Amino acid sequence: MSIDAGTLQTPVGLFTGQHVLAELEGVEASLLDDEQFLRDTLHSALERSWATVCDVMAKRFDPQGVTVLALLSESHASLHTYPEKGSIFIDVFTCGDQAQPERAVELLAEALCPSSVHSQTIRRGRDQDTELA
Repeated sequence: MSIDAGTLQTPVGLFTGQHVLAELEGVEASLLDDEQFLRDTLHSALERSWATVCDVMAKRFDPQGVTVLALLSESHASLHTYPEKGSIFIDVFTCGDQAQPERAVELLAEALCPSSVHSQTIRRGRDQDTELA
């Protein structure tokens, strides 16, 4: 584990994180095909969840569907939409313990108003208290 030389108490570069995978169904097709809405909604949800957004890019597919990728200081987030099915895959992975990826998914769900949400969180890496060998 690295130690911030400025404080000698705050660990940096912790090898720990949370990876949230979610599927939302029953979402209005027009929302899932609106590239700008999805970009803005993802960016806002991430910032409101204490993630640091470095960049957001998106691609709208013909005849429908959008993929949005966000590069975070803490890692990444992505959306993959299926307007014809009213469904979206969400993936938010953040390293460290400041960002709240579960909250980001909750905020996305609030904005998209799905009829169902299936989400799981995978803890990755090591606990802060675990020394690397």
